[in-house]
Amino acid sequence: MAEAENQEQSGGTQTGLAHTLVAAALFLWFFGFLDRIADGEAVRLAWDWAPSLGISFSFVFDGLSLTFALLISGIGTLIHLYSSSYLGGHPQYRRFALYLTAFMVSMLGLVLADNLIALFVFWELTTITSYLLIGFGHETTNGRRSALQAMLVTGAGALAMLAGFILLGRAAGTFEISEILLRKDLVLAHDHFGAILILVLLGAFTKSAQVPFHFWLPNAMAAPTPVSAFLHSATMVKGGVYLMARLYPAFSASEVWVWTLTIFGAVTAVFASVMALRQTDLKQALAYTTLMALGTLTLYLGQSSEYAITAFATFLIVHSFYKAALFLVVGAIDHGTGTRDAEILGGLGRAMPFTALAAALAAASMAGLPPFLGFIGKELLYAGSIRVETSVIFVTGMVLVANALMFTVSAIVAFRPFWRPSRGRLPVVPHEAPWQMLAGPLFLAACGTAFGIFPGLVQHTIVDPIVGSLLGDPEKAKELHLWAGINVPFVLSLVTYAIGLALYIPHQSIRGALARLDAATPTMDDWWDALLAGFRRFARWLTAILQPGDLRTYLATTFMVVIFGFAGTMLVRGLGPLELAPTNLQWSDWFVFGLIVGSTGVVVATSSRITAVAALGVGGIGVALTFISFGAPDVAITQLLVETLVVVLVGVAMLRMPFLDELGSRDRRPADALIAVGVGVVVSLVVLAVLAQPIDLRLTEYFEKTSAKEAFGQNIVNVILVDFRALDTFGEISVVLIAGLASYALLRTTVKHGRDEE
Repeated sequence: MAEAENQEQSGGTQTGLAHTLVAAALFLWFFGFLDRIADGEAVRLAWDWAPSLGISFSFVFDGLSLTFALLISGIGTLIHLYSSSYLGGHPQYRRFALYLTAFMVSMLGLVLADNLIALFVFWELTTITSYLLIGFGHETTNGRRSALQAMLVTGAGALAMLAGFILLGRAAGTFEISEILLRKDLVLAHDHFGAILILVLLGAFTKSAQVPFHFWLPNAMAAPTPVSAFLHSATMVKGGVYLMARLYPAFSASEVWVWTLTIFGAVTAVFASVMALRQTDLKQALAYTTLMALGTLTLYLGQSSEYAITAFATFLIVHSFYKAALFLVVGAIDHGTGTRDAEILGGLGRAMPFTALAAALAAASMAGLPPFLGFIGKELLYAGSIRVETSVIFVTGMVLVANALMFTVSAIVAFRPFWRPSRGRLPVVPHEAPWQMLAGPLFLAACGTAFGIFPGLVQHTIVDPIVGSLLGDPEKAKELHLWAGINVPFVLSLVTYAIGLALYIPHQSIRGALARLDAATPTMDDWWDALLAGFRRFARWLTAILQPGDLRTYLATTFMVVIFGFAGTMLVRGLGPLELAPTNLQWSDWFVFGLIVGSTGVVVATSSRITAVAALGVGGIGVALTFISFGAPDVAITQLLVETLVVVLVGVAMLRMPFLDELGSRDRRPADALIAVGVGVVVSLVVLAVLAQPIDLRLTEYFEKTSAKEAFGQNIVNVILVDFRALDTFGEISVVLIAGLASYALLRTTVKHGRDEE
């Protein structure tokens, strides 16, 4: 047993190493573009996909996309290394590593795509792969529920976003994002701009979990910790933020854009900060601080000042560093103690010194303390808030509250577990994590420290290019200073520390009050469960109506949908002029017409099953005669053969099935006749409407020219069926074969059952 476990662990390590190297290779490749992008160059790669529709696989490397690509591949490298130890012994680790790499590649495609449709494809791939990763622990109900919830919420937003993309592409005359940004005046002046903005923001808000779509992200913490660190702090949830940033140059001039992002971003940031204080699970607390960061980034994308956009660029990097590091720290705590409960944890500093160091550095950056990059980011946030074009008091106040609460939560996550006494018995004796699990958080925390002391390392290479992507000129980026003097942002920072410390001291009492309030108030998660329960009740009700097990009900429902569908379309769109006068009708045509109508009347009037079957056959022969009169003998022969087969099969089946006289007193023939008349009327009107239009002969001419030359056949119909539509014909043959086998099995079972009864 021990040998098998060791082999499994060894296999997991090798798999993790392979995926780590893939991610590292991608990071190094992207890193090679850094100097060119920092110098103001933009690199574009494109391959045709559907050129007739204006769709291509085009990718662009600029300040914004390259920064995201570096974060995704760089943090992805550390996550793969971390998971090789954290999950290396899991029997399904290879599957996990494959999902993680697939997600990383999908996310890279999303941030690099320069075509709206290609971006949407990668957007959906991130949804699918994140569903697989969140539901990796599918043995648990919570894991399955959380994965499904994340997929449904973000997937619904993606459908709205796709509609917005289509409208945006039509408004701009292109699906290429770089071209759309150049035609922003055309987009802003378009009649559909309001709908475009709402639909696109629905996709962005659901992906980046803005209130009221926030509830899926904390629930997604059911995923393994490496997934939480990667998807829900550094990459996936920033997909919506990336989309808003990518479209910022075209949309930011709209007042609706400004106020929508300002209000939703501010509310999300403060709400999430309060909810983070309420959590006792360290991972859940970090999940809500991620919401706070996403709200803050959204808030600043609603502004146009150079300070606000510089703050956005800096805080984007700051958050990725400290949040990924802290998630990995929490995973190491869980690994080394067996719990993530903040009420129990304590005294881990001596047993887990390296984890404590990573936690302290990352949390200090999260709290905005000097000399970390988080301090510079917080100063820029305040500098941007006092220069907003909307409401200075509202924005600055909301940012101040959110930052103060982040200070408190950072102390709860990084100070209390390590340097305060434990208040309960830990499940296992605390021990340090393996080096594979420590390398990531230590490196990320060190980056947050080094870039804070030497901000010039990220100024020219990352911050300036991002600002250039959004504002059009990298020179508009404000300079990053560790010390900018005593000014309003510095004073607001001091106020932040004071409020945060004041909240930390009684944080357990505050948490208890928030827990009681939360328990007494319906949450969005409760509304979500109620919504799904309502859908299930509606589905059961509709299924009971549409699928009662009665074949006649199925047929009646199908035909009624046809009637109302066609009739409704005709009423809305109109029919246009119809040619109702019959021309060139011979006595034989009237004879066939009478034959069909008379046989139909017999079917409706008779109570004999054999008579009804025979009358149906007569009607089919009338249809075949119609084909003959219009010069289509091959179709007529097919009709006669099919009609003969149907009459024989239906006649045999009817001998064992109830008919009119066996159904009791209820006679459904009048209702059936009404449905039949309705179908006949709407189909006839459609045919007349089609005949009133000029016939498009392009396909006819194409087949006439190419049948003999390319398919070497003189019979155009046969050539179409055998050559031009070969796969379609093969599918039809397969359907007929399956239907025949099913009919044979049904008849044989019925006959055998009858004999057994005798």
